[in-house]
Amino acid sequence: MRSPLPTALAVVCACLLSSCAPSVGDAVPAREQESTTAVAPPLAEVGADVLEDPRAWEGATTARAPERAVDPVDGPGPALPVTVEDAQGTQVTVTDVSRVLALDVHGTLSRTVHELGLGERMVGRDISTQFAEAADLPLVTQNGHDLNAEAILALDPTLILTDTSLGPWDVVLQMRDAGIPVVVTDSHRGLDNLSTLTMQVAEALGVPARGRALAERIEAEVAEVTEQIAAVAPAVPTQRLRTVFLYVRGQSGVYYLFGEGSGADSLIDAVGLYDVAEEIGWDGMKPVTDEGIVAAQPELVLMMTAGLESAGGVEGLLERLPALASTPAGQHRRFVDMADADILGFGPTTAATLDALAVAVHAPGAVS
Repeated sequence: MRSPLPTALAVVCACLLSSCAPSVGDAVPAREQESTTAVAPPLAEVGADVLEDPRAWEGATTARAPERAVDPVDGPGPALPVTVEDAQGTQVTVTDVSRVLALDVHGTLSRTVHELGLGERMVGRDISTQFAEAADLPLVTQNGHDLNAEAILALDPTLILTDTSLGPWDVVLQMRDAGIPVVVTDSHRGLDNLSTLTMQVAEALGVPARGRALAERIEAEVAEVTEQIAAVAPAVPTQRLRTVFLYVRGQSGVYYLFGEGSGADSLIDAVGLYDVAEEIGWDGMKPVTDEGIVAAQPELVLMMTAGLESAGGVEGLLERLPALASTPAGQHRRFVDMADADILGFGPTTAATLDALAVAVHAPGAVS
């Protein structure tokens, strides 16, 4: 049975995002903001730019994966009705998938539905669903990541796929009371449950064969990228850049370090960095403390783009967190940020996310 930690983290994260929404730039995914950042070339094409010494660079870098068109897998169409047990142990019977909503804080569920070939059944989207094929769908979230009951009901969905990363939870319960089948998927995001999450969505939609095909594709793509990363990352873990994942909503005074079990740990490991959280015993997601920063002594900080912007960029963040300014990461201004909707989404585009982050970390000169 999975630890309750990931679900608790998702709830806390959603509350933080929602509480920051009124401030400009706080809860808006970076893909909704104008960006002049160059798209990263694939790691396989930047061999000449890979640093021999991972500490031989200074300055902040933005990782931006290329936009990837939806590429639906083939397979039999929905076989309904289907009864599934969701991540909360609730038995849900699905009889109609003609009008679907897939809602979570990263937009992962919506992308999965599209990659399963059922994108035309989608009737709305959350703020984190940013890819082109879903751009014209009406929003059902407000103030950032708050679910809007009226907007949802107005779309007359026949199935809602969600997790515990969005709220208020009373809205989800209201949808069930209205007779709409609601399937709650796993809120944990990481490399360890890519296939499991894919299958939870596919089974609820009545397309398990497509789910297996998509899961196999995702895993194969991730395996290929992680093999490429392993070839350029220092072989000895302690020679890799000491890294922390910092979650910030500066205008609301929110500063958290993501540790073991948060999903950031698997991301850090996969990109060929050294996860300091395990070393200092930092579990889950906790408010930043001077003691934690000093103990971590990070050489690199990973962040969400909108979070870094909300703190006034690197210089603004270091003014707000003097302890961070005194670390190797702060002294060398070594920060890598990525769009909020991408960096911890862990779904069909995971391989592209890892690839873009790896280029920003190991070949920063290739990102202009």
